[in-house]
Amino acid sequence: MKKIIATTGLAFTLVSGVCPPAASAPPFLSALPAPGDAACGALLGLRIPARAIGRPTTGGEVTAARTVPAAGSGTAATGAYCRVDAAVHPVDPRAPDITLRVALPERWNGKAMMFGGGGYDGTIPDVTGNVPFGPTDQPRPLSRGYAVFAGDSGHQAAPGFTPTPSLDGSFGVNDEAVRNFAGDALKKTSDTARFILRAHYKRGAPTHSYFAGGSTGGREGLAVAQRWPGDFDGVIAAYPAWNAASLDLFFGHTARVLSRPGAFLGTAEQHLLHRAVLAACDGDDGLRDGVVSHERGCHFDPRTLRCPGGGDTSDACLSDAQIRAVRELSSPLRWPYRLSSGERGYPGFPFLSGADMSTPLLGMGTEPPGRPMPKKSGYGVQFWDQWVRYFVTRDPSYDSLTLDPRRPGAWQRRISELSALQDVNDPDLRRFAEAGGKLLMVHGTADELVSHRSTVDYFERVQRHMGKHATGDFARLYLVPGANHVNIDADFAASWDSLTALETWVEQGTAPQRPVVRDANPGANGRTRPLCAHPSWPKYTGTGSPDSAAGFTCSPRP
Repeated sequence: MKKIIATTGLAFTLVSGVCPPAASAPPFLSALPAPGDAACGALLGLRIPARAIGRPTTGGEVTAARTVPAAGSGTAATGAYCRVDAAVHPVDPRAPDITLRVALPERWNGKAMMFGGGGYDGTIPDVTGNVPFGPTDQPRPLSRGYAVFAGDSGHQAAPGFTPTPSLDGSFGVNDEAVRNFAGDALKKTSDTARFILRAHYKRGAPTHSYFAGGSTGGREGLAVAQRWPGDFDGVIAAYPAWNAASLDLFFGHTARVLSRPGAFLGTAEQHLLHRAVLAACDGDDGLRDGVVSHERGCHFDPRTLRCPGGGDTSDACLSDAQIRAVRELSSPLRWPYRLSSGERGYPGFPFLSGADMSTPLLGMGTEPPGRPMPKKSGYGVQFWDQWVRYFVTRDPSYDSLTLDPRRPGAWQRRISELSALQDVNDPDLRRFAEAGGKLLMVHGTADELVSHRSTVDYFERVQRHMGKHATGDFARLYLVPGANHVNIDADFAASWDSLTALETWVEQGTAPQRPVVRDANPGANGRTRPLCAHPSWPKYTGTGSPDSAAGFTCSPRP
């Protein structure tokens, strides 16, 4: 039995409330005795001693506590809860606090859930929200009676930072803030939240604790499994950026490639590429449905889109410079030096993301990289720009396009140091497995910001290190064809009740059996596909409804 709830982030504002149960509260919530309104307010000012936190801090305290009444209906119903904000103080007085939020339901089911963050974090995830790729037709964790917590990973994004606060990497100038973001804040946040749980409910550890996160939060999920294997009973790691420094280096490669004269693809050209890949590979699974089910078997040559003479003459074709860019970004990148983490490259991306013509592919954005970095350039390019300026050189005026990821020169040592902090690449999960932990990994094959190929690489490393049979006893990897990074304008918007599957595995000993994922896109008519465990993929049998998982089989062909 694990003790802690999953969380990612360093900043929390905890405000919780306990109110009389509403008629709309989910009926399956446990009716554990509620501490009451007074107990919620009494948490204000609660001191968290440094000795209660498993990584170095100077302690912390609850900064806010209030009752939030029951609200919503159906699957969106949330019972009354005590919302608590807290701050954990650094050792370095120049470092930011970690802020976190804890939602303590009046009808507590005895379990805890920690949410991971995203990007460079800097904000507290919504504790009333759902797990990544979570079901739209089932209650969310707080609605199920979970005590839910999350943090900002140890820094606060600049107010109004555009286009999204999670791209603010300015905290990287402080060593403790970087260590917190790299993983330390996870332990600090979860230990603090557990302390608050005990103070509120007047009982011991949760009966079960789970962690769920995607992207940076997925990396954080793998980090807690590796570093604190006894803290969580189960982890949902979706599209995990586990090799964060290596991904940053690939983003730098992307920035330099797309900044070449004539190399950038406009939005229309990006979608031309997407449609061409679909035309070439969509039918490989026996059905043309706008989804490439077997990405590994998709072999597309972008030269088929070449403009006459190789010039950039039309949005209906690609120039030679654009074709070279496509080939480089869809191919593995290798660097001729060794990082402290041991990583030697990144596998590149397929060009499969984007169902809406208004949405750029591969995180390319709508403007090519430049100096200063345009806000409308791709998210990955902006990640690189922030990382170089604040993490690597710590010079906000540095031109990130002048740093070559393959030949970083004087910055190679610093990049290597950061890789040791940020890359969560140890495939030895034996302690987590021996403690009874279960791991569900989920990744869309049309992800434009974290390559699913990289997640396959990680999972296969675990299999090689621990053996396929031993890995199968505690971990699964599911690839979702057509799903992209966060289900926005995806060819297939993944919706799966992974939390129930994880609970069943952890609490009843039953591993997922023939799971099914639903397309939550409007107008998809609820079409479903089998969720195939790696390395299998969904293949249409030729009989039955093409909108039903029953018409597909999980093909073992690699």
